[in-house]
Amino acid sequence: MATSATLHSYMAGVMPRVGSKSRSTGLRSTYLLPCQRPMRIRCQAEDQPQKQSAPVTPPPQPAQAPTPKPKAKESTKFSDMLAFSGPAPERINGRLAMVGFVSALAVELAKGDDLAAQLMNGGLPWFAGTAALLSVASLVPLFKGVSAQSQSGGLMTADAELWNGRFAMLGLVALAFTEYLKGGPLV
Repeated sequence: MATSATLHSYMAGVMPRVGSKSRSTGLRSTYLLPCQRPMRIRCQAEDQPQKQSAPVTPPPQPAQAPTPKPKAKESTKFSDMLAFSGPAPERINGRLAMVGFVSALAVELAKGDDLAAQLMNGGLPWFAGTAALLSVASLVPLFKGVSAQSQSGGLMTADAELWNGRFAMLGLVALAFTEYLKGGPLV
């Protein structure tokens, strides 16, 4: 207790009062300090029996560990699935980007066409068909209440799939941007 009072009085003497003018600079101390609230330091001593007339109460017993709450079941409504923070949009976009990035590079290596030429030479119907197929295939398990996290295990986890999808999205954008700057195919 004495240590706390000593430390508090020491800090109060060192710190200028908020709003008071400094004698040396003539500036208000609010301009000198980044924080306008005074600093408070508190300490608490461990429970030690003291010589008092009042009986000392024993420390409280540690509470039992709380039981974990049951995990709320995810909604299977279509609007909740495709919401901005829902489980479907990033996963579907990532899966489409993974397929698109690999197939764009494969066609570019095989035929020498850039990304725009691939879409103009019959690639647009393939893109639409693949997007529809992967979207439906990704939504069906979610409507049944099965999450990607519950099915992940081993090396290929749900988080690894998200990261692979994110990198594929970046790779597809980088491929299109590079081909635009270069004016032709990457290879």
